[in-house]
Amino acid sequence: MLNLFDSIIPSTGITPVIFIILVLVTLVLGGILALIHTYKNDYTRSFVMTLAILPAVVAVVILMVNGNIGAGVAVAGTFSLVRFRSAPGTAREIGAIFAAMGMGLIMGMGYAGYAVLFTCLIGLAMLIYAGFSAETKESLRKSLRITIPENLNYTDVFDEILKKYTKSYKLKQVKTSNMGSLFKLSYEIVMSDPSLEKEFLDAIRVRNGNLEISISEYQTQGTDQL
Repeated sequence: MLNLFDSIIPSTGITPVIFIILVLVTLVLGGILALIHTYKNDYTRSFVMTLAILPAVVAVVILMVNGNIGAGVAVAGTFSLVRFRSAPGTAREIGAIFAAMGMGLIMGMGYAGYAVLFTCLIGLAMLIYAGFSAETKESLRKSLRITIPENLNYTDVFDEILKKYTKSYKLKQVKTSNMGSLFKLSYEIVMSDPSLEKEFLDAIRVRNGNLEISISEYQTQGTDQL
């Protein structure tokens, strides 16, 4: 039983058969992680494909530099690629990428048994956390943007409405528009009840003269980017 968790790389070095086995097993495990990532999650096809292939790439890098003095530099370079992805990613995507890279590192050392065990444990944890259906404060957190005429005092004009429909709110930004004839207000809010969102916006429309209003998912700059 313990032999399952020994390195499958012989002391004499890597053979083509061992190389092919490691790459194929890594691709299968990467595909499993990619499928788990899609569970109750928004995703793109390109990201899922990358997540499935990434462990195999990492494993091959480790296989090729194993025992060499440049191994540390190669691993550091591989991890640095995550930081410079062209598109921003969510915290869940960061976790999925590092899980895939961790599994690839284990496979690159030849420990197929530990890689399978790691994939099962991490995959189970990802499914459990994704399965939580209760709404968190973060899921109720929104960005609210309201346009008002210049003659409307924005300091407290919406306080009554915001207190009724939100748990908390904060004015984040005020800027002028249309040669100073309009003000654009940006709020960070936490909704009390998502089902009342339309009623909430209708109440604001009455107050701001039916000018432009938008509500969207709140984006925290710097925290959700790779």
